Amino acid sequence: MNIKIGFGYDVHRLEEGGKLIIGGVVVKEGLHPVAHSDGDALAHAIIDALLGATGLADIGEMFPETEENKDMDSMKALKTVVEKIKGMGYKVINLDTIVVCAAVRLSPFREKMLENIKKVLECDAAVKFKSGNGVGDAGKGKAIEAYATILVSKY
Repeated sequence: MNIKIGFGYDVHRLEEGGKLIIGGVVVKEGLHPVAHSDGDALAHAIIDALLGATGLADIGEMFPETEENKDMDSMKALKTVVEKIKGMGYKVINLDTIVVCAAVRLSPFREKMLENIKKVLECDAAVKFKSGNGVGDAGKGKAIEAYATILVSKY
């Protein structure tokens, strides 16, 4: 069995207006990430982890900032990447993530995020949250950061 690990990271500045989506879940109205797509930092980190594990390009190359990708649903993009790696003979074994965000208490949304992610990845997954303790923009409520580590195998 050929096993590979991927790591992904994403960060978005937060501004008033719109909605904040994390893991395919609207967690706050009136606050949005500055992004070309819907700005789902968790989905973006997972996508980059998958692309890294399988030797593909990063999210910016796969989904460039074009009119076609404007306001893109990041969970649909994640599904596209999963289908691509399945076509290459890979399956996802496990996912571990951390989201850093002081602007919103995220733990009430954990189960729905996990449900969305597990449905697409078809694997075990963990989603953890950190406040950032006032450190950096994410810790001060001015940004959101997400980290993902993923294990895939080629069958």
